[in-house]
Amino acid sequence: MQGIHLTADLSGCRKNLLLMTDKAGLREACVAAVNESGLTVVGDTFVAFPDFEGQPGGVTGTVLLAESHLAIHTWPEQSAVTLDVYVCNFSTDNSKRAAQLIDALSDLFDPAEANPQALQRGEVGAAQGEMTIGHEWLNAHSSYGYRLGPALYREQSPYQRIEVHESPQFGRLFRLDGDYMTSEKEEFFYHEALVHPAAASHGKVKRALILGGGDGGAAEELLKYPSVERVVIAELDEVVIRVAREYFDSIHHGALDDPRVEIRIGDGLAFVRETEQRFDLVLLDLTDPDTPASALYTAEFFASVKNILTPGGAMVLHTGSPIFRPDVVTSLYRGLHENFKVVAPMGLYIPLYGAYWSLAVCSEQLDPRAISTDQIGATIASAGLSDLQYYNPATHQGLFALPNYFQKLVG
Repeated sequence: MQGIHLTADLSGCRKNLLLMTDKAGLREACVAAVNESGLTVVGDTFVAFPDFEGQPGGVTGTVLLAESHLAIHTWPEQSAVTLDVYVCNFSTDNSKRAAQLIDALSDLFDPAEANPQALQRGEVGAAQGEMTIGHEWLNAHSSYGYRLGPALYREQSPYQRIEVHESPQFGRLFRLDGDYMTSEKEEFFYHEALVHPAAASHGKVKRALILGGGDGGAAEELLKYPSVERVVIAELDEVVIRVAREYFDSIHHGALDDPRVEIRIGDGLAFVRETEQRFDLVLLDLTDPDTPASALYTAEFFASVKNILTPGGAMVLHTGSPIFRPDVVTSLYRGLHENFKVVAPMGLYIPLYGAYWSLAVCSEQLDPRAISTDQIGATIASAGLSDLQYYNPATHQGLFALPNYFQKLVG
């Protein structure tokens, strides 16, 4: 049955600690939160566990809902609580009510740390043509989602869960471990911003390295420049390449099989450390820092990338959302400033990512902010870049025009 399953692991709780051992009080609080959310109680069971080593035991409770269930477990000795809310969306979309319920119970205990998770349920219904909402968390407090049709493809690789869906908003889209990566109808926002500000500023890119980028979108943008002779894609997961070839030709347009492109399957970190090649551009087209790509977001790795750049070369990477993850943004820019004389942050709204997003061009010599609109226009014209959907001389300058709050984050 189509629905959403939300969980939250709360640790370091600072409020209402007595409820963790109070069966009646916890039941009352849970039932009240359910009623406040608009969900429907049809029964409940709460059990208090016996004392342990002279300390009161925790409580486990379940509230049976007309829409499905709420489960709660407390660990008073650890000041910890786990929450589990599942609702079906058969006749009504109860997703907001479920989110309100789990947020209310989280706020009740005021945890120092919370680990929320969201799982879409109901592939049986989706296989029969129904739509579901694919949610993604921006941080512990915020999420967004898009309607998805049935999965066209799903595989658990050695590294990540890979999904391809049809969506009414963006056509086919690609998800890794439940996070949105790219889609047919809006990929140009990300790929053009990742490639062209640095490539057009450089003006004569011959050799480029893409770490990640298995969907082929960044390679496709690079190959639009007549000067480009060689592009190496160092992709960890061969399944990503295989799935992109089968489902996302409208993004890579055959770039994955272009004779100028070499695909290297394996650890990008090891490739950078071991290669004797030098590159005019290195693009870090990776998943987020809290994924298998985490080692490629460190100051030490940035130093390794700098060592394989040609004079005047640049590294480009995405640096997350300054609105929803300012801590991550600030940390990344600290590592970038340690290694590069020029760090040029960019910002733009990326529809699939649900937020204003940041990227950066990093170099020892090349500063894309110093390139005039006339120069960018001339490069675009000479390269014959007539099919770009986002990037032009004016947006080149606009990408580097940062709001004040973003400037403060990046130093």
